[in-house]
Amino acid sequence: MTQKLKNKVSIVTGSARGIGAASAIALAKDGSHIVLVDLLDCEDTKQQIKEVNPEAEVLVFSIDIKEREQVQGVVNKTVEHFGSIDVVVNNAGTCSRLDLEHMTDDMWFRDINTNLRGTFLFSQAAIYPHMKKQGSGKIINISSISGIMGGPFSGDKGGNGENGRSGPAYAASKGGVIAMTKWIAKEVGELGINCNSIAPGPVETAITKGMNYQLNQAIKRIGHPEDIADAVVYLASADYVTGEVLKVCGGSAIG
Repeated sequence: MTQKLKNKVSIVTGSARGIGAASAIALAKDGSHIVLVDLLDCEDTKQQIKEVNPEAEVLVFSIDIKEREQVQGVVNKTVEHFGSIDVVVNNAGTCSRLDLEHMTDDMWFRDINTNLRGTFLFSQAAIYPHMKKQGSGKIINISSISGIMGGPFSGDKGGNGENGRSGPAYAASKGGVIAMTKWIAKEVGELGINCNSIAPGPVETAITKGMNYQLNQAIKRIGHPEDIADAVVYLASADYVTGEVLKVCGGSAIG
């Protein structure tokens, strides 16, 4: 099978587990070298990458994606090592489940800064000047159907404002990611750079563990990280797609 991403260089944030880990492994399987970025230990992801593609080089960075200097450091070191950056998957995120009544400033800014600011910082640092200079690149932002429809309903409703739905801060941050994706796509298309977003529905990850989603959708199962990773690989190699929000949600956001 032809590896469309052979010898490309992909940065994946939040790659220690879940969607980020699955995406990094899938990109490596398609031939890409991988830069893993997470506050958590990425050793398991690194080992799985080596299993699917022993030739893949893997760099690992433990940083806070909300901090500009740390993000810039990852980008600089990636370019120093590989000479280029071809794909950035902005996946790292947090998800508070406090409702509007109980939402705190700390929880609000945690989700906004991690999900939206982190995506902004990595996109900016990778595009300018590196992707712009090479005349190519793919930015893939993991948003959510919460940013489209305000979050799927859940059967869970706990006390103190905790509930099974993602909270308003999460929805606002992911809606912002979608809007920023479209803005960036219009800005950088003439530079040879594509920017798209993937909006997952409920996916079986650490963030959704223990949640009781109603699954009022066409495909009657919760998603798997590999479902999202398939879409990541597609967008990483699609040259005539930009500014899109690809809903990978089992039909839960049909409308």
